[in-house]
Amino acid sequence: MPPSSASRGLIVTADDFGLHEAVNEAVERAHREGVLTAASLMVGAPAAANAIDRARRMPNLRVGLHVVLVDGAAVLPRSEIPDLVDAEGRFGRRMVLEGLRFFFLPQVRRQLAAEIEAQFAAFQATGLALDHVNAHKHFHLHPTVLSLILSIGRDFGLGAMRLPAGEKPQVWLRPWLSLMRRRLDRARVAHNDRIFGIEQSGAMDEATLLAVLDRLPDGVTEIYLHPATRLGITRAMAAYRHTDELAALLSPRVSAALDRLGVRRGGFMDFWPA
Repeated sequence: MPPSSASRGLIVTADDFGLHEAVNEAVERAHREGVLTAASLMVGAPAAANAIDRARRMPNLRVGLHVVLVDGAAVLPRSEIPDLVDAEGRFGRRMVLEGLRFFFLPQVRRQLAAEIEAQFAAFQATGLALDHVNAHKHFHLHPTVLSLILSIGRDFGLGAMRLPAGEKPQVWLRPWLSLMRRRLDRARVAHNDRIFGIEQSGAMDEATLLAVLDRLPDGVTEIYLHPATRLGITRAMAAYRHTDELAALLSPRVSAALDRLGVRRGGFMDFWPA
């Protein structure tokens, strides 16, 4: 017997809010006309100001901070974080190498802390309520990054974080996920129980989203997508089917499936109010 709707909650999130106006337009459409309930904002991204303006016009859209420490633009100038970014102020893409540097090099950790604090401060300056925090490419799984987010975030109202526990996590990831879950619980930071979108990243079309809803587990589940109104947003996401993901969020079939489920929907703050 499937779990009752009363025991389930659903957060439908768009990542990379602010990366491009095509992403921002998709977020607004998916929230106003579809099933999107939350978005994760890149405060240092090229279209962040446009995203913030749109979010202010959508008071029911729950907005969180998408901390960027890899493959994206920093908030601080290069003069303050020279060991983190290139000449254009962008983070590298080699997560394993960067993760080792975060862990072993105190100077790099100090710069990392300064950048994370700057991103929290930039979000706070928007005046938007902080619904949740996560990191680009789930870099908050890294214990150093997680420690800094937890310690710095306390001063900025951090109350909830994404736990990137997918449906079938890779074996090597399971200990890290267990550790992260324990650390979030000890810190009294709320988190989702399960997430969908990792295994289906960039390919969450209507059929895939309907299949996920058909097996929605007990507890609070987050589904995250990368919608946009056009393809080719970045080179790293060249294969992502952004427009198919937007179509899924706007799908009458998806909306009807959610209505049949009768599951409670919202952002993190709707399930764990401050």
